[in-house]
Amino acid sequence: MSETTGAAGVHPVDERLPTPKLITLGFQHVLVMYAGAIAVPLIVGRALQLSPSEVAFLISADLFVCGIATLIQSLGATQYFGIRLPVMMGVTFAAVGPMVAIASGNPGSDGARALFGAIIAAGLIAILLAPLISRMLRFFPPVVTGTVILAIGISLMPIGINWIFGLQVGPTAPKLVDPAQAAWLEQAIAAGDVPEGVRLAPTVANPLYAASGNIAIAALVLGTILLVSRFASGFIANIAVLIGIAVGGITAAMLGMMHFDRVADAQWFALITPFHFGLPTFDLVMVLTMVLVMIVVMIESTGMFLALSEMCARPVTQKQLAAGLRADGLGTMLGGIFNTFPYTSFSQNVGLVGVTGVRSRFVCVAGGVIMIVLGLIPKMGALVESLPTTVLGGAGLVMFGMVAATGVRILSRVDFTGNRHNLFVVAISIGMAMIPVVAPDFKQWMPHAIHPLIHSGILLAAISAVLLNWFYNGAPAADEDELRAAGKLADH
Repeated sequence: MSETTGAAGVHPVDERLPTPKLITLGFQHVLVMYAGAIAVPLIVGRALQLSPSEVAFLISADLFVCGIATLIQSLGATQYFGIRLPVMMGVTFAAVGPMVAIASGNPGSDGARALFGAIIAAGLIAILLAPLISRMLRFFPPVVTGTVILAIGISLMPIGINWIFGLQVGPTAPKLVDPAQAAWLEQAIAAGDVPEGVRLAPTVANPLYAASGNIAIAALVLGTILLVSRFASGFIANIAVLIGIAVGGITAAMLGMMHFDRVADAQWFALITPFHFGLPTFDLVMVLTMVLVMIVVMIESTGMFLALSEMCARPVTQKQLAAGLRADGLGTMLGGIFNTFPYTSFSQNVGLVGVTGVRSRFVCVAGGVIMIVLGLIPKMGALVESLPTTVLGGAGLVMFGMVAATGVRILSRVDFTGNRHNLFVVAISIGMAMIPVVAPDFKQWMPHAIHPLIHSGILLAAISAVLLNWFYNGAPAADEDELRAAGKLADH
């Protein structure tokens, strides 16, 4: 029996394993991606200032569409959709920065409808662009993709840090207005001695910000992740982040920091309804923003597919590659329809294929079915939503930091010694990524219509890296070996 054939001459990718083994291995894939899958709806839902029940709904919707997109990609849907390799689909972190920018500027249901409209349009455009993406690969060599992924990690880090210590505004802001001074001002305004527009600056330290208990919980989560990743091996090491979140959640519950009222009230079963927040709206700048994100996602997916095809000893044709990229677009389009986000292949699951040596795509099909079932159980979403943000903060440092570290790993393959121009590409692009982080009000005198576009350091870095690389290095033909190597290094 050859390396590329299994029982009865069937290729290992197409091998149908016994049902108990399929379910076990599929559940393993679900556990490996679960922490990453639930993080994005938590981040974006809270940026939209949605109620806890609506955030829980976003989590359920995300799990549901994760499963559907996985079935389309791994099982295939007609000859036009699906790479038909062992792929688990999940929400891409590349879209988090732009989505948070859109959500922060347009909170509530109206912002949700605009965001989902942009996602639907971007998914449709991605389907149409899929056959052309291979012609654009030359504009996205490792120096560009590595820089963009590094910028994603840098842009996401403040979210994890604020989860630990507290948001800069609202009940957990570092400073509060002195209550005595606030009472005096109200009396003065009522008496007509002070104009109504006068406001007091916060001057009193807020005990809820950077509370020692919160820091201790985050440190416990981080410490657990470090210990598991250091001393465990195989599957247990792969779910270190999930174990850390579980330990932090249990500890928080024991300390009375986690409440389960909404979990008890949530149903055991509920369908995921499309357009939960109303019919989508379409804003040109938001659509353009998400289309740029999808182009980056599809370039990254191309490297992932090439790396996976090598692992599975099944070369992919240009037609199959286009089908895989169309599935990214279709999954994203379905995501917008079902109130969730852009989808791509999760690289940690690609790594799991290499670790386990199990190449059957039907394992991921089983994982997709499990995700659909989890999405139909609202109690699961409510349980995740009830986690204190400090628990997620400890894990966020690892998850978002790993995104940045992945960018560094991809850049490690770039020739900086023989081509010093690559240093300029990375240096300037990372500087561009830092602008919204360091000076969030830099855009105050610019047209409001372009704020969602330039608010994202990720997109600023992407545009800068592409243009600078073209300026310095031109656009030589795409090197498939480089793309495949970058795909192996990538990790969400």
